[in-house]
Amino acid sequence: MRLPATTIARLSKYRRMLGSFNYESTHIFSHNLAKLLNLTPEQVRRDLMLIGLTGNHRKGYNIKELIDLVSKTIDSEKGHNVAIVGMGNLGMAVTAFIRRAKTRLNIVAAFDIDSGKIGKKVADVTCYHVDDISDIVRDLSISIAVLTVPPGEAIDVATLLIKSGIKGILNFTSVHIDVPPHVYLKETNIITSLEEIGFFIKEGSSK
Repeated sequence: MRLPATTIARLSKYRRMLGSFNYESTHIFSHNLAKLLNLTPEQVRRDLMLIGLTGNHRKGYNIKELIDLVSKTIDSEKGHNVAIVGMGNLGMAVTAFIRRAKTRLNIVAAFDIDSGKIGKKVADVTCYHVDDISDIVRDLSISIAVLTVPPGEAIDVATLLIKSGIKGILNFTSVHIDVPPHVYLKETNIITSLEEIGFFIKEGSSK
C-alpha cells in the first residue's frame, strides 16, 4: 500500500523521537507519543495501524517493535546513496547534520564549482566538479540529491541531476523546480517557513 507523504514524515519523526530517548519502560502509549510530537493520540494510532502495528490496551506499543516496523516500512534494504550539490555554508551544514543522524542515507559525494574544493574532502565528503555529476552519480549509484546551490543555478543543475539518473531531490533553493513523474521532489524554503511563523506571531500579538 502506498502511504501518504504526511504519514511517512510522521513515521520518521516517531522513530527519531523514540530512538533519541532512554525509556525506563519497553512500551509507550499513543497519548504519550502524541504529546511528544504535538499530535493527537488518534493520529498516532491511525499512522501505526496503516503499517500493521496495534498496541496493547494495558501496555501500549512495544518501542522496539515500533522502531523496527517503521524502519522496515520507510527504509530501503540497502539504504540510499546521497549527493550534496553546492558546498557553501548551507551545503556543509546539511552534510554535517545528515552524517550525525542515525539514518540509512549515505552521503557519498559532494559537488561544487569552487576549484579550491574540488578533489578535496569537504565536511568529510569528497567534492567533485559539477561537470562530473553524470559519471559520479552512475559510478556511486546515487539516487538522491540535496540541492543547495545559488537560485540562479538551481534549474540547470536539477535538469542535469535528473538526466544523470537521480530519482529524488531535496530542494533547499528558493526556486521552484518542475520534475518528471518518476522523480520525487521535496522543496524546503527556510524564508517561507520563517515568514509563516512571523505571520502567526503578528496575528497572535494583534488580538
